[in-house]
Amino acid sequence: MTSLSMTQQLAVPAQMVWSTIGGFNALPDWHPAVEKSDLEKGAEGTVRTLHLAGGGTIVERLEKIDDKERLYSYSILEGPLPVANYTATIRVRDTGMGCEVEWSSEFEPAGASEGDATAAIRGIYQAGFENLQKMFGG
Repeated sequence: MTSLSMTQQLAVPAQMVWSTIGGFNALPDWHPAVEKSDLEKGAEGTVRTLHLAGGGTIVERLEKIDDKERLYSYSILEGPLPVANYTATIRVRDTGMGCEVEWSSEFEPAGASEGDATAAIRGIYQAGFENLQKMFGG
């Protein structure tokens, strides 16, 4: 398994950021690559279908959500990314001087080298973090 963890410092309270990013269906509100998200609750649990800018979809399942700890974990069920067995957690922590957003994951490269798969995931996280900096300041 390959692991990746990235963090972004923001100079606003953690709860303010969590209110924006903490909903499992909230990715279109803050991530520039996601135009729309459809949420379904069914036999497989809570599933979102992300409609990407430029076309394509990613289907993800909510694995855990904890508003008190300000985190949620999810897994990718299907999509165009060069990964398999992908699980990730988004977490927002108080730092005393604002907050820190952490996005971490474990996955296996699929159809690409480990370096290329990691670079693809890193690019997704970085685009989200850059937009959060624009929204909340860094």
